Amino acid sequence: MHARFIDFLHTSPSAFHAAHNVAQALTAQGFSLIDATSPAPSAPAAPGGHVLVDGGAVIAWWVPERPRPRFRIVGSHTDSPGLMAKPQPDFQREGLRQVAVEVYGGPILQTWLDRDLRFAGRVVTDDGAQHLVDTGAVARVPNLAIHLYRADAPTVERQAHTPPVLGVNQPLMELVGEAAGVDPQRIVAHELITADAQRGELLGDLLAAGRLDNLSSVWASLEALLAAKDTAQDILVLAAFNHEEVGSASTTGAGGPLLERVLTRIARELGEPFDVFAESFQVSADAAHAVHPNYPEKHDPTHRPRLNGGPVLKINANQRYASDAVTEAEWLRACRAAEVPSQTFVGNNSVPCGSTIGPISSTRMGIRTVDVGVPLLSMHSARELCGARDMEYFVRALTAFYGARAE
Repeated sequence: MHARFIDFLHTSPSAFHAAHNVAQALTAQGFSLIDATSPAPSAPAAPGGHVLVDGGAVIAWWVPERPRPRFRIVGSHTDSPGLMAKPQPDFQREGLRQVAVEVYGGPILQTWLDRDLRFAGRVVTDDGAQHLVDTGAVARVPNLAIHLYRADAPTVERQAHTPPVLGVNQPLMELVGEAAGVDPQRIVAHELITADAQRGELLGDLLAAGRLDNLSSVWASLEALLAAKDTAQDILVLAAFNHEEVGSASTTGAGGPLLERVLTRIARELGEPFDVFAESFQVSADAAHAVHPNYPEKHDPTHRPRLNGGPVLKINANQRYASDAVTEAEWLRACRAAEVPSQTFVGNNSVPCGSTIGPISSTRMGIRTVDVGVPLLSMHSARELCGARDMEYFVRALTAFYGARAE
């Protein structure tokens, strides 16, 4: 299991790669690929599996032979914080080629220094064709030598200190063209983000890798969907959105129309009323904060999620998470059915709290939602840390959720 997960992480350096890889894994198992570029893309309700890729988002669903009129959805996101190449990325300074970048989301900028970086994403050529691209390790954001400052660490200024260096001779877009197999002069637009070039590694019973937030959830939902589909009674849905790290307000984000359109079309083809949404249930799957052993005061004293302690139920009274008493109970029932431990995260009142797709997606569609995830340390670092056993627990819990029977 862990080898497959590490392979998925390494081959998914951007949201576009992650969506593509999910679709590839599903079509290899007999799912039919839906054309998202069609003026009116279909969402078949025929029995079996279907998958739709739209940019960096992917929606997949499984329809049983005689489905009950409700959806069981696991929602996640494919994007992660990083440094995105600006439209005109290439420039030179002090004899070195560099890349003009824009900070995407909320990365811990210090962690991007002195790491071997690749640029990955998609390019569009002058004929309108889209091409996935992954340059491999080509760049680095060098730190300032300790001899040149007199403090614990120099401040990383977002504009001046983030441009990676490439070398002396070759600009980024030439490297990108070579990696994509196209003439760089034909590239008219691009969406390229940095990713850690180092593969994930098992550190005993821990797993270190980039983009655990939130490919840990994307991969776990993929594994769970494949494990649960043959015994499903409800319509099972995997929804992995783009742009969560910047607010989800895009056509392929959780705040956009993508999932609602797919579910509405399925409901219409099945002849079900629109209140099928009220009968449905969604897990918002996103990474959770594990208690940090070096900063224990940052966490609530009575809620202490730990690595390898099981998936985390996330609760916030101010609706930063969508969990409520009813949906919490549903999730805990799935954990019991899967025989996996469960933990709870509630924020320290003196510390800011993050959010997820949960409140956005549930508000848009009126579907009951619970927020859960795998506990992490170093969230939003270039390289994060999770418990290896937690990935196993999470797949089992999501599989049980997909196959859960309503009473």
